[in-house]
Amino acid sequence: MRGGQPLVEVVRLGLVSYQEALRLQQVYVNRHRSSPAHALLLCEHPPVYTTGIRHKPYPEPLLDRLRLLGANVHRANRGGLITFHGPGQLVCYPVLNLCSFKKSVRWYVDQLEQTVIALCSRFAIQATTSPHTGVWVGDNKICAIGIHCGRYITSHGLALNCCTDLSWFDHIVPCGIEGKGVTSLSAELRRHASVEEVVPHLLHAFTQQFNCQLTEAA
Repeated sequence: MRGGQPLVEVVRLGLVSYQEALRLQQVYVNRHRSSPAHALLLCEHPPVYTTGIRHKPYPEPLLDRLRLLGANVHRANRGGLITFHGPGQLVCYPVLNLCSFKKSVRWYVDQLEQTVIALCSRFAIQATTSPHTGVWVGDNKICAIGIHCGRYITSHGLALNCCTDLSWFDHIVPCGIEGKGVTSLSAELRRHASVEEVVPHLLHAFTQQFNCQLTEAA
């Protein structure tokens, strides 16, 4: 805590496998057992389809078809259904103790959505929420959100399409929502918007929405 505001460490992981990101999230979750140690893990992933918590597992033939495309497939303990992560997508895993912010998971998801909406507005893109979790531009999802929260410690997070190859989404029903599409900052801007360009805007919007201060990892 600095000046009454929670202090959040920004950890830039670069391109890492989904499995390694899961391992690192657990490392940062464990740090909270002794004292608040808030972190924002920023990364990109090689192509991977991830499935969230649901009552029935996805049929193995479907998952095998996705593997044939050259992507990994991983089951996760986050909320939400199936989605894609890959290069050109800014993935942000906040590992926060909500006791330092507000002890409400619904509030937390709302803040993530508003963070991305504020980021999009900095690019003059009008983004909104919908009855479905995530952030949308019209009927197209620009950012997927799926979180896990145990004892008010958060993990998983958001995936914002910056310059992602959107054809990867053609092979699934993203987040299980029929009749909707996907988009990216690059598609909306009609120019290349790299992850590197977008990161500072995400960090600015996050500090405003969560009323926190950021510090860079050594």
